[in-house]
Amino acid sequence: MPAGGASLAVLAAAETSLSGAADESASLEATEAPTAAAPAVTSPVAWMLLIILASIWGTSFILMKKGLVVFSATELGATRVSVAALLLLPFALRHVGKVERSRFKWLAISGVVGTLIPAFLFAYAETKLASGLAGVLNALTVVFTLLMGALLFGQRLTSLRVLGISLGLVGTVVMLLLGGSGGTDTPTGEGNAWYGIYILIATVGYGLSVNVIKYKLGGLTPVAVTSVLLLLIGGPALVYLLLGTAFLHKLATVPGAWMAFGYIALLATMSTAVAMVLFNKLIQQSTALFASSSTYLIPIVALAWGALDGEAFNLWHFAGMVVILAGVLIIHRAK
Repeated sequence: MPAGGASLAVLAAAETSLSGAADESASLEATEAPTAAAPAVTSPVAWMLLIILASIWGTSFILMKKGLVVFSATELGATRVSVAALLLLPFALRHVGKVERSRFKWLAISGVVGTLIPAFLFAYAETKLASGLAGVLNALTVVFTLLMGALLFGQRLTSLRVLGISLGLVGTVVMLLLGGSGGTDTPTGEGNAWYGIYILIATVGYGLSVNVIKYKLGGLTPVAVTSVLLLLIGGPALVYLLLGTAFLHKLATVPGAWMAFGYIALLATMSTAVAMVLFNKLIQQSTALFASSSTYLIPIVALAWGALDGEAFNLWHFAGMVVILAGVLIIHRAK
């Protein structure tokens, strides 16, 4: 769902705090993924799944950038959520009657803060921020999953976890203050690293959403959580898209609009349905901790796509990324 969730999408939930994952769909699915006995040696299939998953989630940021060539940030966000909701509508209709009425408010909260709002925030950030840097900052989901769990759900904070959180925030400051925008090759032809704050806010939402799913929606299957959640927020998003934006007009009149829509549709499809299936399969093939290591590969994939698209990446960007990922590593490993 790294809508950010929907494209939610990113595995960013801390293994130590939630025994599970993160990104839009990734965060939703990992928290309830079935676990199997950990194999003594990680199989080649597990490694292949890990690489494919990281590639899917890491590619989401360049897909957003391509969609923004034609569509506005609000149009992109609404399209992303709408397509994901329509894609999983058959599953939602199958499961919605089985969900207790008392849980709908938590599904709605998770959907709004973990999918709907991040979809717009990520899109708005990438109007000025290089897509590769957006991919790096997305790793903060791990940090805020743990922090939200501690502040709101009684999650225990150890000294190592505090260190990990601190490093993640320091790395963010380094990237925002010293890293710059990543060059002028953004959709608007200009850059502003402070737009990374929108991603920071989105990852706070991801972190809160993962905790809500963990502590308030336990017992529901991954498909039920994801599809019903999208059902609740998808309707308003679709109505807004069709009646409150120029989406249909652009599709009919703007050259390249259908291609841009294809990028957004691919983003919603891969980050939601495909990533959900692959992540659950990866959990079965290995462990949640191994699956969560995709967190470290996603920024690399995002930066690679950005470099191929002409985005700059300087020493301060690298330093900030290293500090953030070091914090994530500590959080994952801390007891």
